[in-house]
Amino acid sequence: MVIKVQGALMSLNSLISVKKATERIESLKFPLKSQNIPLETAYGRISAENICALLDAPPFDRAAMDGYALRSMDTVQSSPKNPLYLDVVDDIGAGESSNLKLNQNQAVRISTGAPIPPGADAVIMKEKVEESDFQIKVTEGVTIHQDVALKGEDFHRGDALLSEGQLLNPNQIALVASAGINQVKVVKKPAIGIINTGNELIEPTINPKPNMIINSNKYALIGLVGECLARSYQYLCKDDLEDLKKQLKQAAKSYDAVITTGGTAISKGDVVLEAVQELGEVLFHGVSIKPGKPLGFGIVDGKPVFMLSGYPVAAAVQFDFFVRPSLFRMQGIDFRMKFQEFEVGSEVKSAKDKFTVMRACLDDEIVYPLRTKAGINKSITNSNCYLILDEDTGKLNKGEMCPVIKYEDLRIC
Repeated sequence: MVIKVQGALMSLNSLISVKKATERIESLKFPLKSQNIPLETAYGRISAENICALLDAPPFDRAAMDGYALRSMDTVQSSPKNPLYLDVVDDIGAGESSNLKLNQNQAVRISTGAPIPPGADAVIMKEKVEESDFQIKVTEGVTIHQDVALKGEDFHRGDALLSEGQLLNPNQIALVASAGINQVKVVKKPAIGIINTGNELIEPTINPKPNMIINSNKYALIGLVGECLARSYQYLCKDDLEDLKKQLKQAAKSYDAVITTGGTAISKGDVVLEAVQELGEVLFHGVSIKPGKPLGFGIVDGKPVFMLSGYPVAAAVQFDFFVRPSLFRMQGIDFRMKFQEFEVGSEVKSAKDKFTVMRACLDDEIVYPLRTKAGINKSITNSNCYLILDEDTGKLNKGEMCPVIKYEDLRIC
């Protein structure tokens, strides 16, 4: 816990558990407003209401195949030895209709999707008949409703189609469209202000000045926030308390949440925690997780502020375990980490009092840890999962089972 003493923040001397940090974040609610948007822009958005059909689908009995609409009762005795000859009395294409009622031993040429004409109750595929200009030869019996999509077969008007809080993917959007709906109410897309702090940070270049570091966290967080169906707005701030307070205050006013990187340790120039404390409240600082110990979380102007490490690997772990679930929860998505058990391919050691997260490669049901430092970006691209050792584990021998989180399971679309 962070306590302000004589204008300064105490050091990281009392870490809280990952569970307690998660519970503290989850105890606070930051719901987002909803908005109506055109259906064509709804991919990847979250439904803010239950969606019900406005019409039957299909809206009429229609042909499921190209062929001939007929009366099934006329074909009962049909066989190769006892063929049935039907007079073709009309031709219906998709988007067309016929008011001609079929009588005994009559048929209508029909295209897929066209409405079944009055008197007909089945369709026979064109490949199964012998055709002439005005007659077809049928050599098999046809059952009632054969190759017919009945009115309301998919759903009826008023049927529930999708639930509130559901992610809208292409198939669901198509379903909504077929129900006569052209706009949907969705949760507002979260806007996240990101403040990267550090006198040493610069944009990508092949000629960095001495003592300067390329700000790779900026680009990682653009993608990570995007995976959470949110928009990011990036800022760079020097290690100056007053400038940082101005940026934090403006970001909290403008966005739904704020993420900072760097400045959460206890060394010279680390001013993020002090800025948050002076503008609002720091709810915790320091979590027993490795990497990512100096994680901070606070509130400014009613908005959550996630204070991440400046080291890329540590910041990514902090984001995945604490920020990602919170951004999903804002949108009404019940996101939970998906842990799976796999055999470890080599001995693994960790501090017994730390929740340890290792980059790892899962290959053929065996997980191999990558041993690297918190600042090594390459370990992210060389791995495909997290290997987890909780506070009580300490060590795993080769062949033992261990919890794993696949990177692919962190995303919802």
